[in-house]
Amino acid sequence: MPILTKEQFENLAKFDNNPCISIFLPTQRIGKDVLEEKDRIQLKSQWKKASEKLKEMGVEREKIEKIGEPLKNLLEDRDFWRHQSDGLAIFLADGFMEKFTLPVNFEAFTYIADHFYLKPLVPMFSGDTRFYLLSLQMDNVELYEANLYSIGKVEIKDLVPARLEDRVGYDYEEKSLQYRSQNPATGDTIMHGQGAAERDRKNEFLRFFRAVDKGLHEILKDEKVPLVVACQDYLFPIYQEANTYKKLYSEPVPGNPSDYEHMLALHAAALNVLQPHFNKEKEEKMVQFREMTPGRTSTSVSEIIPAIYEGKVDTLFLQNREDIWGNYNENMASVDIQEEQSSANLSLMNLAAVKVMEQGGKVYLIENEFMPEKNSKMNAVYRY
Repeated sequence: MPILTKEQFENLAKFDNNPCISIFLPTQRIGKDVLEEKDRIQLKSQWKKASEKLKEMGVEREKIEKIGEPLKNLLEDRDFWRHQSDGLAIFLADGFMEKFTLPVNFEAFTYIADHFYLKPLVPMFSGDTRFYLLSLQMDNVELYEANLYSIGKVEIKDLVPARLEDRVGYDYEEKSLQYRSQNPATGDTIMHGQGAAERDRKNEFLRFFRAVDKGLHEILKDEKVPLVVACQDYLFPIYQEANTYKKLYSEPVPGNPSDYEHMLALHAAALNVLQPHFNKEKEEKMVQFREMTPGRTSTSVSEIIPAIYEGKVDTLFLQNREDIWGNYNENMASVDIQEEQSSANLSLMNLAAVKVMEQGGKVYLIENEFMPEKNSKMNAVYRY
C-alpha cells in the first residue's frame, strides 16, 4: 500500500479552514531515542508552540483544545511511537486530523494558515518512481511492487513456479551436487564436468526462467515501469535471455536475495541500483532549463507565480530547506515578497508547488548547489 497517495495529497491541498496546522517532525526508527520517546516529546513541544501561536492569533482557548484533542490521544499511543520511520507529518484543523509516517527526512517545522503546508511532501510525487522487484532464487521466487518510499509483496504463487524443481524435475539437487561445488577459500561457485553438462544446467535454468517470465506476463503485460531482478550475478544473463518484458532493467541487484536481512534491505539495494533511472528525468529537465531560449525559463518569483496561475509552468525547481514569504493577488497578478514569515503572509513556495502539481507539472526540491540558477530559490521551465 502507498504511504501517501496522490489523492490524499490533493485532498489536503483543497482543504480550506482557519486555522489549519501543519506539523513536521524528524523521527527515529530504532535506538535509544525511540526507547526514551524523544519523538513523542518533540511533538508535545511543537504543539505547545503552535497553541501559543494560535492564542496570539486570537483563537479561543476552547477551540484550540478541540483542535488538539486528537493530538492528545496520539501522544498517549505508546505503540504508535514505537513504529516510526524517518519523518512524521500531521495535519490538524477543527474536527480534522491526518497523520503520515513517512521515509522522508523532515526538519522540525510548524505552519499555521488557512491552508496546509505540503511542500515537504513533494519528493514523494517527483516523477514516476514505481517499479517491480523480482527476487529470484532456485528455491524461491517473489515479486514486489515498490516506489521510492514503500514496497509490498505481489501474490504470484498461482502464476509462477516457486522453485526450479517444479519446472525441471526433482533430480535437480543430485545434478547440482555433481556439477557444482564451492571453493573453500573464496566461497565462489565452481562448475565441474564437461561442457555438455554445463549447457544442460544452463538449459534447466533457462526453462525455469521462461516459466517465471510467462507467469509474470499476466501481471506485467500492460505495465511500463522498470522490473529490476535480484539474483546471483551468474544467473542474470540467463534470465535476460528468457525475459520478454520490455522494461527489464539492465543492471541486477547484486548478491543472493537471501543475503539481505529483510524486505526493506532488499528494497534499499534496489533503489541504489535504480538511482540513475530516477534521476534521469530531473537531469533532463535541468538541461532543458539551461538550453532553452530566453522567455521559456525564469528565475523571478514575481514572474513565475502569475505564470503558474496561467498554466504556463511545466517544471518548477525549489531550493530545499528554504522558503519565500509574501502574498499573491490573483486579480492583479501581483506578488508581494516579504522578508519574514508572519500571520499576514504565506509561503509562496508552498503555493507554487501545490498549484504546479495540481496542473500536472513537475516539482523538484533541490539543494542550493544543484539548482539550475543558484542565485534564485525558484526556477521555472515554461510550457510555451
